Amino acid sequence: MRLFGTDGIRGQVNSEPMTPETVVRIGMAAARVLKKEGGRNRILIGKDTRLSGYMIESALTSGICSMGMNVVLVGPIPTPGIAFLTRTMRMDAGIVISASHNPFQDNGIKFFGPDGFKLPDSMEEAIEALVLEGDMGQRPAGASIGKAYRLEDATGRYIEFIKSTIPKGVTLEGLKVVVDCANGAAYKITPTVLGELGAEVIPINNSPDGININHCCGSTDLTHLKEEVLRQGADLGIAHDGDADRCMFVDEKGNEVDGDRAMAVWAKEMKREGRLQRDTVVVTVMTNLGVERYLNSRGISVVRTPVGDRFVVEEMRKGGYNLGGEQSGHIVFFDYNTTGDGPVTALQMLYLMKKKERPLSELTSDIFLYPQVLVNLKVKDRRIVEDRRVHELVRQAEKRLSPDGRVLVRASGTESKIRVMVEGPDSEKVHEIAEEVAEAIRRLCEE
Repeated sequence: MRLFGTDGIRGQVNSEPMTPETVVRIGMAAARVLKKEGGRNRILIGKDTRLSGYMIESALTSGICSMGMNVVLVGPIPTPGIAFLTRTMRMDAGIVISASHNPFQDNGIKFFGPDGFKLPDSMEEAIEALVLEGDMGQRPAGASIGKAYRLEDATGRYIEFIKSTIPKGVTLEGLKVVVDCANGAAYKITPTVLGELGAEVIPINNSPDGININHCCGSTDLTHLKEEVLRQGADLGIAHDGDADRCMFVDEKGNEVDGDRAMAVWAKEMKREGRLQRDTVVVTVMTNLGVERYLNSRGISVVRTPVGDRFVVEEMRKGGYNLGGEQSGHIVFFDYNTTGDGPVTALQMLYLMKKKERPLSELTSDIFLYPQVLVNLKVKDRRIVEDRRVHELVRQAEKRLSPDGRVLVRASGTESKIRVMVEGPDSEKVHEIAEEVAEAIRRLCEE
């Protein structure tokens, strides 16, 4: 069993590895790896709004304290809030209990280092080895056992940080905004930030009950948001996922604006202002070819990575870039935070609209996307993507799309799914090939 995937540890609650027994060991192992002699030895723990968050928080806290480290609990808060607080409060690590955009039955554990970046592979591997087979060693006793306490003003600190990412004196007065909170971690934060800055805010899906997180709402289902933007005559719709490291948009006409086009808008403005480091944006293999060509035509280079904000961040750090992200709405502004930050992303878009005095539909009107189809296949074994027959399917499909098309078949890093993406200038052919490739893989899976 391998614990860590592309975004921490994740699984169905009360099935391995997301059982209380294993989570206690994860807490113990993390404390063993992270503890420093003579250090403050404090780990910050936040979570989203899943029912299982209580159970996992308690198990993690128990394991960490048993190894002599202290725990600071902040309750429901977006993932980027933990990255920010871990860094600014000089914590030894931060932990987020969340399964991001997954349904409530799932949960997960993500780690951040003291610098606010996700833990390096070497530390994850050390934690994993201890959980699966290692001896935790001698445990502290007496006064050496750790303690846990709550940080009451965590949300307030994060809210003030978000507001600090736009110039003082700027207000959002005159803007009407619908915010879909996905019944998740940002259910109070984004509406509060935008409201305090003067916007008229209409929050939806902001009443979490532990089981409605991400259910037919948020960044993975914009149906309700689109309807509400049009019904309210709003200037913008904003959608987060469960842990609010994502942000998707709906313009005033009810049209979706994904992470690709949002990044393109910012990249153009940042280059104009001389703020786009190395005139480059880091994106993933999923980013639309139309966006790449739009950026290239404006003197902006594009660097592609595998899917996953972890890979985007690694490339940004390695290359010295300050803007990157994913089509799904993970946008990373290194000028502000170390990870995808949904509330910051939302505020930056509104600030740009205010600065340009233009609606989002106009800001994105010259970005032409290639038709792109994504088919998700539920599978028992994601390793089918490595089969030579799948490689041949892709090769033959790309020949039919040549020269301006591509086919991508990849395993999800967080779910038991294979994702088939087909892109090209001819919409009819793209849909046809996507279905053919997906059906062929389904047949291979049944063999």
